[in-house]
Amino acid sequence: MEIGQTVKVCRLRDRVSTDIAGKLGETGVITDFKMTDGSGIGAVVEFSDKTATWFFEDELKIVD
Repeated sequence: MEIGQTVKVCRLRDRVSTDIAGKLGETGVITDFKMTDGSGIGAVVEFSDKTATWFFEDELKIVD
């Protein structure tokens, strides 16, 4: 995964707020990466409504 790629949120690992759960199935653009729990990297995704949040890489699918 790279910054600028379009991705779709395909699953959620953990319990999340209803706002984030509402992003399931939506597409957005990767804008940054962040360290998660010291053992992984999360991708920051910005959506068309200009909201952004991070997801684990296995929660995202690259859209061609």
